[in-house]
Amino acid sequence: MEDLRRPVQAKLAAAWTSLMFLVIYIDYFHLYQPGEIDEIRGGVIFEFDISGTLMSIFFAIIAIPALMVMLSMTLPARVNRATNLVVAALYIPVMVFNAAGASWDWAFYYGLTIGVEVLILAFILRSAWTWPRHTASPAILAASLDRAGQRT
Repeated sequence: MEDLRRPVQAKLAAAWTSLMFLVIYIDYFHLYQPGEIDEIRGGVIFEFDISGTLMSIFFAIIAIPALMVMLSMTLPARVNRATNLVVAALYIPVMVFNAAGASWDWAFYYGLTIGVEVLILAFILRSAWTWPRHTASPAILAASLDRAGQRT
């Protein structure tokens, strides 16, 4: 079996994609909590009145990680690294805030979901932090692939 080295950009984009899937499903499963749909019908989410401003804030909170999928694949390495470090670090408290106001009955659910989100963000931080400073020249890369082919 061959285990090729994957570009940091691809790892970051995959991690942001995974985070987005989790955010969507966690928000969806939240609706199954007793009384949540009634609160939404009553015009309230958590402690906030539902308004265009609130929905815009929610959109921005979700749009940033969604954009990070694309930005992780397209930004130049130096800017990409810095952007991933900053955004991932800022999103850890955003994810933890989801537990605000939760009852102890739901502590395991929030602990599990937030824990997985934070692990993905930690992976993003680690991947960006340890981003290789230089890449091998095409000649060195080709030679290493040739040697790898000879081992099989």
